[in-house]
Amino acid sequence: MAELKNNKTLTASAIVEVPFHDVDAMHVCWHGHYLKYFEAGRAALLRAFDYDYGDMLASGYAWPIVEAHLKYVRPARYGQRIDVRTELLEYENRLKIAYEIVDCVTGDRLTKGYTIQVAVDAATQELQFVSPPVVFEKLERVWSRS
Repeated sequence: MAELKNNKTLTASAIVEVPFHDVDAMHVCWHGHYLKYFEAGRAALLRAFDYDYGDMLASGYAWPIVEAHLKYVRPARYGQRIDVRTELLEYENRLKIAYEIVDCVTGDRLTKGYTIQVAVDAATQELQFVSPPVVFEKLERVWSRS
């Protein structure tokens, strides 16, 4: 589910149930899997403005993640339903996306963090120092609907 927080921000949410294969013998989620959960939230956010990974490729750009930051607050456990909440923080020169993972029942924060993606021309592999026009066009379409 996506929503506009104000006129120029976008948020989305993805619900994930922690699977058995993501936990250790104590049923605690292994720390590396949180990036996979971030991915579920990021995909929901990108779909919210019609720029999911297939759309990125079709527009002629790859968007590799060049930085990720996570802060673990509480462990996620086997079978726990978590809400991966995302917010688009920056889009002019890069995509900076904030994440907050919370327990669906209690609302307790489990993890927070952010990722940074940059545009790379798919044909030339050149880094783009400004986000391509397609990002602005797609975001403006979403914002104009509000």
